[in-house]
Amino acid sequence: MSEQTSQPAEAPKPRRKIPRVEQAAILLMTLGEADAAEILKHMGPKEVQRVGVAMAQMKDVSKDDVSYVLEQFVDAVGGQTGLGVGNDDYIRAMLTQALGEDKAASLIDRILIGGNTTGLDTLKWMEPRAVADIIRYEHPQIQAIVISYLDPDQSAEILASLDEKVRLDVVMRVASLESIQPQALQELNDILEKQFSGGSAAQTSRIGGIKRAADIMNFMDRSVEGSLMDSIKDMDPDLATTIEDLMFVFDNLKDIDDRGIQALLREVSSDVLVVALKGADEAVKDKIFKNMSKRAAELLQDDLEAKGPVRVSEVETAQKDIITVARRMAEAGEITLAGSGEEMM
Repeated sequence: MSEQTSQPAEAPKPRRKIPRVEQAAILLMTLGEADAAEILKHMGPKEVQRVGVAMAQMKDVSKDDVSYVLEQFVDAVGGQTGLGVGNDDYIRAMLTQALGEDKAASLIDRILIGGNTTGLDTLKWMEPRAVADIIRYEHPQIQAIVISYLDPDQSAEILASLDEKVRLDVVMRVASLESIQPQALQELNDILEKQFSGGSAAQTSRIGGIKRAADIMNFMDRSVEGSLMDSIKDMDPDLATTIEDLMFVFDNLKDIDDRGIQALLREVSSDVLVVALKGADEAVKDKIFKNMSKRAAELLQDDLEAKGPVRVSEVETAQKDIITVARRMAEAGEITLAGSGEEMM
């Protein structure tokens, strides 16, 4: 009887890392239209947009990927339930853990105090130009509150649609705005609610501030941001310096640690990265190449050399896309960003 030679088993291929937004898209697509729609109702506009884009770009999802996502979901929710709890401490802890202390603060106030911000939240779903038209003739303080309330990227586009003098006034007010009485926020919400449809408390809601102004400035076109920053310097040099220190720009990528850069690169497409690096500082390029495999770095360098001239606006858009990803990952605690100053975000 001849001996059979046993062949060594092939090592399993390493599973590709599935970004969280793609995991969410896969999970929703496995649920069916009705159930997925119910879940999307509880998500914000930016979340819906990101998941929707991921779903639209999805092709040839393997059974292994689906199984992995479902396993991850079951592990995440297994043993966790809020049934029968429903007290204030649970709500505060849950929202703070999910959103972070700053983001959760105003939402906790609205839930526990009994306020309603439907009118203001409606603005988040509107085009920036449409929001600019709504607040164009309001008092600058009202404009500052609305700008502070919305997400920084949307606020940046709204500001860009306002007159230059108004823009400066609003940013200065945003920087000096630290809190607002819930009653005042509720009254503004009621006005907007009435416009769209044809509880007072001693606590204040945190809103605005220098950090918020810096976040908004981050998302402005470079020419608009430069002009606005010059105007702020003329009015208040110290404030301008503080805002600049808190801003995170593309060149600051070189200050992220290697592990953070590697995590960021896994979330950024090669096409966007090539365009963004066309106008990047050499130190940023070196940081990127250093944190790629030798083969990947060589391919990226070849793509950069083969890429023809690119418009400045395209470079800025690509860089902003990467900054947006970096900020999202920082908010999720996945990486740590440093601004142009010493402040850590």
